[in-house]
Amino acid sequence: MSETIGFIGVGSQGGPMAHRIVDAGMNLVVWARRPEVLEAYTAKGAKAAATVAELGADCDHVGICVVNDTDVLSITDQLVPVMKRGGRIAIHSTILPETVAKLEEQCDAAGLFLIDAPVSGGSPGAEAGTLTVMCGGRQEAYEAALPVFQTFGRLIPLLGPAGAGQRAKIVNNAMLSAHMGVAQAAIEAAQALDIDRKAFIELIGASSGNSFGFGVFARLPSPAAFTTGAPMLLKDMNLLKAILPGHDGADEIAAISARFLAAANPPKSS
Repeated sequence: MSETIGFIGVGSQGGPMAHRIVDAGMNLVVWARRPEVLEAYTAKGAKAAATVAELGADCDHVGICVVNDTDVLSITDQLVPVMKRGGRIAIHSTILPETVAKLEEQCDAAGLFLIDAPVSGGSPGAEAGTLTVMCGGRQEAYEAALPVFQTFGRLIPLLGPAGAGQRAKIVNNAMLSAHMGVAQAAIEAAQALDIDRKAFIELIGASSGNSFGFGVFARLPSPAAFTTGAPMLLKDMNLLKAILPGHDGADEIAAISARFLAAANPPKSS
């Protein structure tokens, strides 16, 4: 592939994704607020950009994997003015679909393509190249981006126009919160019935009540131990409530998740 690929956001999720891109032999340019974290990529032949604008000017495709809407917008404000016409920006962060729609308008005006492509599978999935990539955008942009997405993803559906990927990811993560909330209640119920906790977890793992969320919760010594994922799930649950205010389904998922999310996100001491 002769294109130059940029990547911003080399944390626990984006870092392995960027490694997969450069390991596939693609021309990779990376940027981070802390330049020292880029050494693992430059050692493989990637180029480290000094600024976001420098990266954007060099690249045909830029993937963004930062935390929230504000972070995404701070990056795109610097990318959109400098990227070459026909370039692509792929949003791997989980953000509001309305933010994606506004970004697409900005990209259209600059002759760029915007694809929302949030991912599911965590660091292990990124390392193995088995992420699910939930895409929203134009068919032309999706097909052009596929070779990049295929370096770290296995199931890569186009779900609709820009924003569709975000909507699917938000619902998916809300379901994970609900599954973990059900797991918490189920394990507590089993213990109240004098069922051995370890044996019960093993039983459910081989039975019809099992789910990915149950498996995650069962490995935790307590909900508060879910320190990395909990703030992100809380953020995504709030996104669901924002895009479906007053909706019965969203309210029910939030209610099921509430006790788990409260326990997993304890108030910070002052």
